[in-house]
Amino acid sequence: MKTIRVGAGLGFYGDSWRPVRASIERGGVQYIASDHLSELTLAILQKDRQKVPSAGYARDAVPMLTELWPLAAKHGVKFVLNAGGLNPQGAREAIARAFKDKGWKAKIATVSGDSVLERIDELRAAGEPLAHMDNNADIAAVRERMLFANAYLGAQPIADALSRGADIVLTGRVADAALTLGPLAHEFGWKWDDWDRMAAGLTLGHLLECSGQGSGGNFGSAGEWAKVPDYAHLGYPIAEVSEDGSALFTKPPGTGGRISFDTIRQQLLYEVHNPHAYVSPDVVLDMGTIRFDDEGNDRVRISGATGAARPAKLKIVAGYQDGWMGTGMIGFAWPEAYAKCEKSAEIIRTLVQERGWAVDDTNVEYIGYNSLLGANADPTYRDQLNECFLRMTIRTKDRKIADAFGRLFPWLGLSGPPYVGSMKGIQPAKELLGIWPTLVSRDLVEKNVKIEIENI
Repeated sequence: MKTIRVGAGLGFYGDSWRPVRASIERGGVQYIASDHLSELTLAILQKDRQKVPSAGYARDAVPMLTELWPLAAKHGVKFVLNAGGLNPQGAREAIARAFKDKGWKAKIATVSGDSVLERIDELRAAGEPLAHMDNNADIAAVRERMLFANAYLGAQPIADALSRGADIVLTGRVADAALTLGPLAHEFGWKWDDWDRMAAGLTLGHLLECSGQGSGGNFGSAGEWAKVPDYAHLGYPIAEVSEDGSALFTKPPGTGGRISFDTIRQQLLYEVHNPHAYVSPDVVLDMGTIRFDDEGNDRVRISGATGAARPAKLKIVAGYQDGWMGTGMIGFAWPEAYAKCEKSAEIIRTLVQERGWAVDDTNVEYIGYNSLLGANADPTYRDQLNECFLRMTIRTKDRKIADAFGRLFPWLGLSGPPYVGSMKGIQPAKELLGIWPTLVSRDLVEKNVKIEIENI
């Protein structure tokens, strides 16, 4: 019986690709599905593109492929990655240059058409309101400030690119799990309306999309995380998939981490609002029918995924200019470290008010007390802190105010509460990008999807 082994690549822009080597060398994989994007990443890539118009892609794709391609070519392993970000063509050109410099050969496919920024007015004229998904706000309020808008494509263009012989498939914004579902649909010839097969592929893609988190990394079970072996050499997960969509979930032999019922069920529910209706561009998955059978020794059998028809609309994530952020930080030591931070925040608020600065939002957090826990922080501990850092941020439409905000902090070193432990240097204003999630009829996007093949 034919099986296909797909290994996890990166889980985010900046993740480590070194564990991928073990999957290629001794994991028996045919594909690496590498996820470089998040909604936050698109904002980062937009800032890159504003500085350098030829940028806008995940730059870690070049060193990753430069290091891994000789090994991948030797073992016949193909890469599917969404590192194209906002500029798939720019990513392809950068990878092609690196390969040509090394004298390497490869067939690179580029999937584009997810960007709809230039078509916003056209889509609205076609009857698409593009209202905010969460509050139904009118897109007109941010239309002139929009900097990017990208639809989440599905797996079909990836499968089509592979059917044309691509060794590397480079996409822009596609659904994370599509990076795995595309190769599986291509290899097994799954029909795009076979909802249970689509659901099986989506399940496995979702389990693979976060690199080491699928094999015991970031494992949140109290006390159990410390029992995960050899974090320093953690292996990325591998799905060995059968034609019916069932799979063995494992990792490369001799690597750290853990594959178990508990570690993968945590990953299964990651970023899921409704487990019985997990919506993707390719299928709506019901996780309630999935079965995990833990065989021990880092082996879990997965079966039973069921799906319903794919949605009529695709999600768009758009970004718009949303003002400037000013930041200041100062830290204090025991005794009364928290109280000193609180007093400093009061002083800064007074100075802002006296200057008459137009500030839209102010955020105050106490690192060491509530910067991670927020409202769940236990107040009985705050007066016992050995050290505490005040971090304040403001949002304003005026860049000059954002730049000046950090300058309010240094003088507190000698003119504020005692025992200053540390001050972060004055930080320049940062441009803020707001996120606009919305929906669009899929046919209006998919008709513009293009697959370009380059032989290098």
